[in-house]
Amino acid sequence: MADGEAMDIEFRSDVVVELIKSAASDADVLWAARVSTKGENSLAEIEADPERSKGLINFLMRDRHGTPFEHSSMTFYVKAPIFVFREQMRHRTFSFNEESGRYRRLEPVFYVPGPDRKLVQEGRPGKYVFVDGTPEQHKIVTAAMEESYRQAYRAYTEMLDAGIAREVARSVLPVGLYSSMYLTCNARALMNFLSLRIKREDATFPSFPQREIEMVAELMEEEWAKLMPLTHAAFEANGRVCP
Repeated sequence: MADGEAMDIEFRSDVVVELIKSAASDADVLWAARVSTKGENSLAEIEADPERSKGLINFLMRDRHGTPFEHSSMTFYVKAPIFVFREQMRHRTFSFNEESGRYRRLEPVFYVPGPDRKLVQEGRPGKYVFVDGTPEQHKIVTAAMEESYRQAYRAYTEMLDAGIAREVARSVLPVGLYSSMYLTCNARALMNFLSLRIKREDATFPSFPQREIEMVAELMEEEWAKLMPLTHAAFEANGRVCP
């Protein structure tokens, strides 16, 4: 395609999170914690005495005995802007595989903040808040981003059409481009991520995540809560502190 303008460019403001596979349950925590006594018989105890199991998990969470929460695995598919992945990859206890612009032509899907995205930062460093933008500010952001994205993708496709290698041509694309990846983590690593990337007033320690990575974290937490409800409840009850 000789002209990037002819390409259908997609603008969106959401993120996608899908649980691909998992080996994660509250029983994993109990087996690990009881390795010197009950071991795998913990499953029978969960069914026979769920309150006792709930109490043990709460004790482990409260007193920060963290290693029993590592005996689980969850793999997610995430589609989000590149700038979100650069924050996500700071969590080095996760395993990542991101799509590569060296090996495939990157699709023209770009991030534009939705109308509910707070646009204006007020206050000094370390003590600032974000507030809603005006309709005019949202209009400026949308127009500027869409124009920039179109120009960047036009330059990208012109280079590809001229025979330039994908790994060179991709350099003009902005971090608002959507990428996709698989990431795998255990429950302890996920709790650390959630404690830092979701802002909650009832959390023991404050966090100040960028809204876009918080959107990813919220969707991951929804999936995890279904897999390990007792562990998730204990995480909530103990101030959302990673053990």
